[in-house]
Amino acid sequence: MNREVLVEQDGHVLRVALNRPEVHNALTPTMIAELTAVFQSIPDSVRVVVLTGNGRSFCAGADLSFMRAAADYTFAENVADGEAIFDLMLMVEQCPRPVIGRINGAAIGGGVGLVSCCDIVVAVDRAQFGFSETRLGIVPAVISPFVLGKIGPNVARELFLTGERFGATKAQQIGLVNHVVAKDGLDTAVNERIQQLLQAAPGAQAAAKALIRQVARQPKEAMRGYTSELIATLRDSDEGREGMSSFLEKRKPWWQEEK
Repeated sequence: MNREVLVEQDGHVLRVALNRPEVHNALTPTMIAELTAVFQSIPDSVRVVVLTGNGRSFCAGADLSFMRAAADYTFAENVADGEAIFDLMLMVEQCPRPVIGRINGAAIGGGVGLVSCCDIVVAVDRAQFGFSETRLGIVPAVISPFVLGKIGPNVARELFLTGERFGATKAQQIGLVNHVVAKDGLDTAVNERIQQLLQAAPGAQAAAKALIRQVARQPKEAMRGYTSELIATLRDSDEGREGMSSFLEKRKPWWQEEK
C-alpha cells in the first residue's frame, strides 16, 4: 500500500512530500493524518523541514471523491473533519523547526493553507494559487486564520470572494511566497535557504518563531515584559553564551560546525 506522505531524512534536513501525484496531491483524511503524525514527531536531529509535493502539483486542495462523501456526513462529522485540518495547519505553523515550502506547482484551497503555514516559501514560476472554495459554495474557513496571518485581510477579501487563480509573481507580491524561481532553479534555491538556516542556532530559531506568534498582533506596550524577559532568558542560555563566546573568539559556534 502506497503511503500518501513520503518522509526522508538527509542529515539535519527532513524532506516531506505529499504523494498522490496522479490526483495533484489532493488532501484526504489519510493524508491529513499521516502529515499530522510527521509534524508531531520531528526527530531531535532535524534542523530544517522541507515540505513539497510529488509530481507536477504541490496540493490541489480537498480530494473530489472525499468531497462527494462529505456531502453525506453529519454535522458532527464535518466539524471533526474541519478540526483535523485545523490541527494539521497549526502543527505545521508551530513546528519548532524552520519549515521551507518547496512549491513545485499548483496550490489550491487547503494547499494554499499549507503554503501559508510555512516559514519560508520558494515557488516555481509556473505555480498557480487560488481559494476556490466560494466557487464551490463554501468558504476557506479552517485555513483562514493562517492565510490571514500571512497576507492580511485586505488582500484576502478579493481573493476569497472571487475564488480566482493567481500566479507565483502575485503570490510573492502579497507575501504568500518569498522567492519565485524557474523550474530548474527550484532545488538550488531551496538548498541555499537550508544552508542559511543552518547558520542559526536551533533553540533561538524555535524561540524566534514563538516570538513572532506572540508579538505580531499584540499592542506594543503589552509586549514590554514578555520581550524583555525573553531576551534575558536567551542571553543566559547555552546557545546565547556560545554565540557570544564564539563571536568574541572569532570561531564558529557549535551549530555551524561540519557534521
